[in-house]
Amino acid sequence: MDAPTLEHIARLGYGARGAVYCLVGGLAVLAAVGTGGQTGGSKSALTALLTQPFGRIWLGLVALGLLCFAVWRIVEAATDADRHGRSGKGLAVRAAHVVSGLTNAALALSAGQLALGLALSSRDNEAAQDWTAWLLGQPFGQWLTGIVGLVVIGIGLGFLRKGWSGDVVKHLALPAGAGSWAVPLGRLGFAARGVVFALIGGFLVLAAVHSRSSEVKGLGESLVFLRSQPFGWVLLGLTAAGLFAFGLFSFVQARYRRIDAPDMADGKAALKSAASSLPGR
Repeated sequence: MDAPTLEHIARLGYGARGAVYCLVGGLAVLAAVGTGGQTGGSKSALTALLTQPFGRIWLGLVALGLLCFAVWRIVEAATDADRHGRSGKGLAVRAAHVVSGLTNAALALSAGQLALGLALSSRDNEAAQDWTAWLLGQPFGQWLTGIVGLVVIGIGLGFLRKGWSGDVVKHLALPAGAGSWAVPLGRLGFAARGVVFALIGGFLVLAAVHSRSSEVKGLGESLVFLRSQPFGWVLLGLTAAGLFAFGLFSFVQARYRRIDAPDMADGKAALKSAASSLPGR
């Protein structure tokens, strides 16, 4: 696979991620203002797409895009395309990209199932609870679950910090003047993701403390939790608008992100050359 092809795959992937976030955020905004919509996760949002004209075709395109994004995330992590390096922070970011790749691959499978008219293998929250139940059943399971929860909270706080003061357009090659709207869009989007990640991590910590996987809540149930609080419609509306903004920002990334895609053929040739130079060859 050459570099231009991989770049197209990455851009298609960012666009598909944007579509999913716009669906989740848009439906939740409508729910917050009481004009329909729903507070659901990614799978629920994709299911809602079925009711639209040419819904199965759109779902098929989203599934393909999410699969592309999964491929790019894993390649990005393996080749260090963004040059995060081998420091502790750099390796943590690259590990997070691998997790993102696997998560998007699973979501692509769900979208593909819906497009083909097949029943989903699990609901939004079911997979997370099943995974947590398995982890709790391992030696030191409560501690491990708690650590995972703290890591997710840390990621959420990192997103909040990025939304507050980070350089959200660091990897973008924006045209002149575009920063005036792209920066606020990215800041709002990352802040909303931070809120959601912090909530999900908090519920994982509660699951660890009580040793109950039923405490775990995914994206959809975290939004429901926000709505149940005092002035919940405001909290839900702001967070949902932020998720929608992150979807729009993902479209901006699809168009303007600097993607230093490696040439996989060159990489294979380099590996073969290195292997042939080993002693005994």
